[in-house]
Amino acid sequence: MASDPISQSDVAAVQECENAYGKLRDELAKVIVGQSEVIEQVLVAMFARGHALLEGVPGLAKTLLVSSLAESLHLSFKRIQFTPDLMPSDITGTEIIQEDLETKKRRYEFLEGPIFANLILADEINRTPPKTQAAMLEAMQERQVSAGGTIRKLPSPFFVLATQNPLEQEGTYPMPEAQLDRFLLHIRVDYPSGAEEWEIARRVTSGAQEQISSCMSGEQIVQFQDLVKRVPVSDQVLGYAWALIRATRPGSPEAPSFVNQWVAWGAGPRGLLTLVTAAKARAILYGRYHASISDVQAMVKPALRHRLAANYSAQANGYTSDKLIEMLLEEVSSEKTYACPAA
Repeated sequence: MASDPISQSDVAAVQECENAYGKLRDELAKVIVGQSEVIEQVLVAMFARGHALLEGVPGLAKTLLVSSLAESLHLSFKRIQFTPDLMPSDITGTEIIQEDLETKKRRYEFLEGPIFANLILADEINRTPPKTQAAMLEAMQERQVSAGGTIRKLPSPFFVLATQNPLEQEGTYPMPEAQLDRFLLHIRVDYPSGAEEWEIARRVTSGAQEQISSCMSGEQIVQFQDLVKRVPVSDQVLGYAWALIRATRPGSPEAPSFVNQWVAWGAGPRGLLTLVTAAKARAILYGRYHASISDVQAMVKPALRHRLAANYSAQANGYTSDKLIEMLLEEVSSEKTYACPAA
């Protein structure tokens, strides 16, 4: 696929993005030990103009990561703690009656909820009823709130990082797959390595705390989001991502035998859009002007783990979504020549 030559301004913008990413990692390293892949994937979601779901057991600093990220970015930040009694209006805002001190007349005035911020931490999003989840996801999808018959736009950039605990299911409302699909990436937060855990204990118990400096503005983020749209993707890279997505669908001609045996349903077209866009966003983080096969491979798990469902037989045999994705990467060759399929 022939693409237009990249402009000098875009070359400078990509270099600026790489430098900003390096500074951001340095700032976060002051309080976050390790988690380099998680930080990379969170930034990819942000630059791809999407939202991310972080999943991990308690105590892995998911909340600290998001609050530290907010400090390093010159953005407004709000944290919403989801509870079983949280109502949609607690998130979006509500109209209240105010009395004019001069005229003594009463009028309705909209009181904005915490959703009106650039960066939102939706803590334990699976701990609130479906009605409130739906209100949150509608704001994420439409980037606007409708209240009192008026549509109110959310600020730009607007980015939601939601967390959920995979262990404790009592008193939770698991999110349906259709709602999970609204998240661009599903990021797994794992246990730290031995050396990282040692360093965490040393820092925290010694009381040493460093201040995080802001190193990226909202205007820069919007510019990087626009830059991602202009990053070229060759037919080979697009074809490889396309082949991976097609292979996730049981019953399709492209599906391997293990997909037909272990997968309940595969990724839809949004999965392909996510995979390609995330690969482009990752490319500019590392100062490259085009997406590569390695970018697709690096993003395939967070892009597809919530869009590929293992059936009951697979779960009984220990085949998780991540394991099935690893099998897909072995099955679908990146060496094969890909081209636009015939209509």
